[in-house]
Amino acid sequence: MRVLVTGGAGFIGSAVCRHLVARGDEVLNVDKLTYAANLASLAEVADHPGYRFRRADVADAAAVAEAFERHRPEAVIHLAAETHVDRSIDAARPFIDTNVIGTFTLLEAARAWLGRAPAPIARGFRFVHVSTDEVFGALGPDGRFDETSPYRPSSPYSASKAAGDHLARAWATTYDLPVIVANCSNNYGPYQFPEKLIPLTILKALEGRPIPVYGRGENVRDWLYVEDHARALAAIAEAGRPGETYLIGGDAERTNLAVVEAVCDLVDELAPRAAARRRDLIGFVADRAGYDLRYAVDAGRIRASLGWAPSCSFEDGLRRTVAWYLAREEWWRPLAGRYAGERLGQAAVA
Repeated sequence: MRVLVTGGAGFIGSAVCRHLVARGDEVLNVDKLTYAANLASLAEVADHPGYRFRRADVADAAAVAEAFERHRPEAVIHLAAETHVDRSIDAARPFIDTNVIGTFTLLEAARAWLGRAPAPIARGFRFVHVSTDEVFGALGPDGRFDETSPYRPSSPYSASKAAGDHLARAWATTYDLPVIVANCSNNYGPYQFPEKLIPLTILKALEGRPIPVYGRGENVRDWLYVEDHARALAAIAEAGRPGETYLIGGDAERTNLAVVEAVCDLVDELAPRAAARRRDLIGFVADRAGYDLRYAVDAGRIRASLGWAPSCSFEDGLRRTVAWYLAREEWWRPLAGRYAGERLGQAAVA
């Protein structure tokens, strides 16, 4: 299968590229290479004959049209996005430019491509729009989101992703574009930019720096190991039903405090030091604006229809992740010039 992956130098995108290439697909990675992108995450496939890279902004209509024409994709997995909620609070415009305008541009390019694609490609083509459970807003203490949950985005980030979801579904309805929307829960694993909770905690614990936790750490997230997510997206691109929505979760709900404490304990075990335990570095800070209390997803549809299920427990995935960061300083150390661990997202509460 020839797949056009957008945002393939990002955290989830690079895992998708590695997975697709490993199973024999031909991949064109289109990525703008913003601050969170890292071509070092693709080193193992960079020289593979089944992988190509094109630096381009998904909001650049000419560049995107050229990518379709040259690669002649049988599927698109659209992952290019600005993703960090805290950054969206500080500056929302990049989120609108990429997550809304970029999605529109890509949908239009896909529609134009299908208008001239050979019949076998057109018949089997799928456009997988990758989104987030955050579009549904806060969940109460019970239940889980499913494919019928109403949209209630709380942040500029989740609002921009919700807008992209609505555009994708509208293009499916109006233009008969074979769109599939996939909403995932919180991803974690190797190669994640260290502004996100788990890698940020690992590096702060390793370096003995204070570890801030929002509020009292009671916010709950469902955690999904990134390689399991990559497998799910590949399955959707290959056999998902056009017009369908799939929720992808790891069945691993944890409070933020429990996650941070587990990371600290693993760093203590794998990188012991004579000083006090890493849990003593934890401190509570003012909550960020619009912080939803709980997310959890019901992944029953993708389990039943595509046979996918998470293969990695949270405990095993977290251990793999911590061990990876401890062993791969050459990957994360250069990122300090892009982000030094400072708190973001305070503009709305200053």
